[in-house]
Amino acid sequence: MSRVQNVVIGSVRTVLGWVPAQWLPGGSPDPLIDRRAAIGRQASRLDGPVKVTGQARFAAEVAMEGLSYATLVHSPVTRGRITRLDTSAAEAAAGVILVMTYRNMPRIGSVPLISMTDLTAVGNSSLPILQDAEIRYNGQVVALVVAETQEQADHAASLIAIDYAVDAGNTRFEAAKATARTPASILIEKNHVSIGNAERALGKAPHRTDNVYRTPGHNHNAIELHVVTVAWEDESLIVHDTTQMVAPSANALAKLFGLKKGQVRVLSPFVGGGFGGKGLWDHHVVAIAAARLVGRPLRLMLSREGVYRIIGGRTPSEQRVAISADAQGNFTAFVHSGYSVMPPYGACPEQYTLGSRALYSAKSYEILQQHVDLDIVPNTFMRAPGEAIGSFAVESAVDELAHAMGTDPIALRLRNTPDRHPISGAPFSQHALHQAYTDGAARFGWDQWQAEPGARSEGEWRIGMGCATGSFPYVRMPGASVRLTLRSDGSVTVSCSAQEMGMGTATVQAQHTADRLGLPLEAITVEMGDSALPAAPMAGGSAQTVSMAGAVVAASEKLLGELLRLAGNDSPLAGLRAGEVRLIDEGVAGIEEPARHESYRSILARAGRDSLSVTASGTPPLEMMKFAMHSSSAIFCELRVSAVTGEIRVDRLLGSFDCGTILNPKTAASQFRGGMIMGLGLALTEETLFDERSGRIMNASLADYHIPAHLDVPEIEVMWTGIPDPRSPLGARGIGEIGITGVAAAVANAVFNATGKRIRELPITLDKLL
Repeated sequence: MSRVQNVVIGSVRTVLGWVPAQWLPGGSPDPLIDRRAAIGRQASRLDGPVKVTGQARFAAEVAMEGLSYATLVHSPVTRGRITRLDTSAAEAAAGVILVMTYRNMPRIGSVPLISMTDLTAVGNSSLPILQDAEIRYNGQVVALVVAETQEQADHAASLIAIDYAVDAGNTRFEAAKATARTPASILIEKNHVSIGNAERALGKAPHRTDNVYRTPGHNHNAIELHVVTVAWEDESLIVHDTTQMVAPSANALAKLFGLKKGQVRVLSPFVGGGFGGKGLWDHHVVAIAAARLVGRPLRLMLSREGVYRIIGGRTPSEQRVAISADAQGNFTAFVHSGYSVMPPYGACPEQYTLGSRALYSAKSYEILQQHVDLDIVPNTFMRAPGEAIGSFAVESAVDELAHAMGTDPIALRLRNTPDRHPISGAPFSQHALHQAYTDGAARFGWDQWQAEPGARSEGEWRIGMGCATGSFPYVRMPGASVRLTLRSDGSVTVSCSAQEMGMGTATVQAQHTADRLGLPLEAITVEMGDSALPAAPMAGGSAQTVSMAGAVVAASEKLLGELLRLAGNDSPLAGLRAGEVRLIDEGVAGIEEPARHESYRSILARAGRDSLSVTASGTPPLEMMKFAMHSSSAIFCELRVSAVTGEIRVDRLLGSFDCGTILNPKTAASQFRGGMIMGLGLALTEETLFDERSGRIMNASLADYHIPAHLDVPEIEVMWTGIPDPRSPLGARGIGEIGITGVAAAVANAVFNATGKRIRELPITLDKLL
């Protein structure tokens, strides 16, 4: 058995067993916790067989009669206007059905911007889409060609002749800082936080660090390209999309094209990776408009370069972090400020200070973000948006302070770990970072860490160890709605518009429903990814699984009431009320009198029903808002650096997580490792090379934008505390994004421990170490 298998199996003991009631104030709030069977089990993903056998249908694989194909033309200039537009050669090319430009694009309004609370608002940009001759960023869509085949569309697009009058673009980060904007809020949090006088405390403290850290832009590179297959049927619209916003996209498209809500149906049962980039973008709008003009189904799939041109990514940042400590190692000042890019027409701030607000206690704070305005495709959410790069800056600074003080960096972190949220003062609903660090350090062998940089070597290789903390909030989005359909054969279908992007959502919801209804796992079917199903918010913020879980709880309670009503006076359950029964053993039974039991099949048969359906929403209770709810990580890294070439080889990574109940250890371990691999890319290889002279991305391909390959990925171990959060359904919190937070800092800190060189700008490439 490998070390990875060992740690996964060994760390789920608290999950596979029943949850001790003493962990939950007043005992367990959910009787399911004491009798679950499927939750906590290492179940394989239910969608695995259909994917590996090729039966899963993705948006680019939908067959439609009379399907046409489209391609886009992008602007090569950043600012200006079209002065000549000749489409005649393209229109005359073989197979061409339509050439669409601003001249014949239907007149539409702006896409409503993303909102964390509004299911109808999902756009990333408020800029006009193919409505005029103005050019606002390099890569903007200036034309679309529709043809009988993809090859014909691609060829015809190359025949369009366009001249531009070029204006000076705003493309230089450093220059744009002079006119940076200071927003009042970052998402729903107040932007400027000032407690005490942090600058004065810095000057008085015996120990302090004060430095600037820089991170580059990053682009989305999901394995599945952005694609949409659309068809108009009279005044109704069908959209097969690769999206993580099914119901919100349907609502937004209905508004944009003047349709009623029920006239738009978005289907996305399978998504080949999202990470924040699979929202509503310009290609959706132009494809739908073109399909209406040609009167035929249409498919538009972006090229890999096209994704870079019109799909936003992570913004570059410049962050100042200053921390001071007294003689005992208690933080007296905590300063986190800086700049990131967010044009006024964008919707997604890079919230790099939000995660750091919950990390450490200090006597004074100064926290502020500023938005730099550049002429670019607007940035969007990217896995652990803000927290991923914010943790690099903060956790590098903590390591620098620990080194300057001559203390163990774990000890310094734990000394300043708060008991309550240090800014709001709200109590943590559950917070066991100390345990995550203690368990992780023991497993990783932190006792081998040497305080003196460069103390360990093997030949040309200098060996170092580093650690870092990560934090990501439990985002309490408006609850999903779920429909439970119980059939006369005892099977149940769970229906929700939510997305399955490869993280195992359907599997976990099947496990939960099986336990909730007292059924075997094989009796549960989950249907997702269709806006015609009960609506769910976007899959983001590590919130979808718990949001759906809350809806399943509400729906099961509603189902119980309906079953009691159907059971009637001839049932063993006669006279029992909802609070006196529970769903167990494939039926309903009395809590005090378990022998008073009737199966689902029996209840439905006597009522003459083939099925019974209920729909309910799981909106988070207001009580939850009184508590700070965060997932936490302790990341450990061991690596070696060549003294000859500067090459970095990461030998080991370990992530120790405190994320509440782990619902499925198998899919959770995959999520944690996937995030940590993305963190490796953040640390060592990934950067969008932006030409500030032209406003153009220079490395718009996987040949030039380097993501970690198999040989770049070391042994990765994951473990967790498994302690339930008493104020979340099933005791669970999000796990999708906490894996990436802290990884870049752990790598950078290990590089320093190996070489004595402090790298404050990502990625950590050879040139920075020579």
